[in-house]
Amino acid sequence: MSASLRPGPLRRLAGRVAKFHAVGLIGVGVQLGALVLFKSLAGLHYMAATALAVEVAVLHNFCWHERWTWVERTRRAPGLGLLLARLLRFNLTTGLVSIASNLVLMRVLVGTFHLHYLPANVLTIATTSLANFLLSELFVFRAQRN
Repeated sequence: MSASLRPGPLRRLAGRVAKFHAVGLIGVGVQLGALVLFKSLAGLHYMAATALAVEVAVLHNFCWHERWTWVERTRRAPGLGLLLARLLRFNLTTGLVSIASNLVLMRVLVGTFHLHYLPANVLTIATTSLANFLLSELFVFRAQRN
């Protein structure tokens, strides 16, 4: 693509934000499905079920971000070692932020305010979205220096 036809930095950023949220919406379904599976079907306590469901969604989201949201950056940094490094950074940042915020907010919303665990979980997911995008953009899938 010629330089005049390439989208500018703000347009590329807006595209990544849109892709991030599209993946996130699918991830919400994955997380809620896993939560139902772990809580209602497996009979786990809502806190343990939440932690496991978040990790399932984190892994799902990483795969999509790797292959779609930040593909222009990951294509320039191929290889199993770099992939595993990004997965580790993703789990240590967005994964930990998601699990910690989900557990804290679920404890408050379900344990204190007695909300049903599914709507409570939707609220907790929404609270971490911006922080997770910034962590991914600036740290996990950061642009490689040439």
